[in-house]
Amino acid sequence: MAGSGVMKMEGLAIKEWKDIPVELLMRILTLVDDRTVIIASGVCSGWRDIICFGLTHLSLSWCKTNMSSLVLSLAPKFTKLQALALRQDIPQLEDNSVEAIANNCHELQDLDLSKSFKLSDRSLYDLSRGCPNLTKLNISGCTSFSDTGLAYLTSSCRKLKVLNLCGCVKAATDNALQAIGRNCSQMQSLNLGWCDDISDDGVMSLAYGCPDLRTLDLCGCVRITDESVVALANRCVRLRSLGLYYCRNITDRAMYSLAAQSKPEVRRRRYDEEEGLRNLNISQCTALTPSAVQAVCDKFPALHTCSARHSLVMSGCLSLTSVHCSCIVQSHRGLNPTAH
Repeated sequence: MAGSGVMKMEGLAIKEWKDIPVELLMRILTLVDDRTVIIASGVCSGWRDIICFGLTHLSLSWCKTNMSSLVLSLAPKFTKLQALALRQDIPQLEDNSVEAIANNCHELQDLDLSKSFKLSDRSLYDLSRGCPNLTKLNISGCTSFSDTGLAYLTSSCRKLKVLNLCGCVKAATDNALQAIGRNCSQMQSLNLGWCDDISDDGVMSLAYGCPDLRTLDLCGCVRITDESVVALANRCVRLRSLGLYYCRNITDRAMYSLAAQSKPEVRRRRYDEEEGLRNLNISQCTALTPSAVQAVCDKFPALHTCSARHSLVMSGCLSLTSVHCSCIVQSHRGLNPTAH
């Protein structure tokens, strides 16, 4: 800034901060953190209007105290938000804050409410009413939500593609999964980790209702059996990642069903690194035998047991130490001495 108080930028004389061109201001704001963006919105009415209209992504996860109050003050201003992260280390968020979001941020597509265990079903009802365009929702650790509230949400938010329910024991039940299967046919990624009330009925409803599933985490879902995996293998041919950690009822039948999985109708060609399973976690699935797991590994070349690309996880399965991916076999045979 010159001593005369006039800023000169690329030949332009800017006498006051409010005179900064809109494009330049938004470019500057992409280089600072979200706390600074919020402060900038209070510099003057011109900046406030520009930022409130142009801001589409915001994270308040840095806020350690009074997050609810901050959301209540910001939601009526930042009405163009498409992505909002409210993840908390210390739960603060309350239902009235989510109500404010639902009342003002109707274009919201991506919302992270993880670890907000103070929230009740009221928040899910409000989101159903005000944010029908949600495609990505993270409510992991929100232990107060019920399956009734979650089922109601899916009846309105039918565009959901990514849903994280890890640890939502009361919400993630067979009834809720049946509602997801009925209402959310575009679902691609679902985390059900440690939702131990889920059974084959719920997973089979998902498999039949959400054929585009790419990622499914069932770690700790101790009640499921081979029936769940068979349904997934038959119906979800685009499945790329499957978590079965501690699912001890899984047997060789499940593995052979994965190995026999059909190729997607739209791409009739040999599987390569871009197709089929890329990640499989069968840790603590102690009923599995090497031949069945090897069949899966042979079918999907993107599954690796080698340390550099460890995508087939078998921790705690001492009987599976002989299972190896193709690059390990080649290395041992001396066919590829540079590999791993």
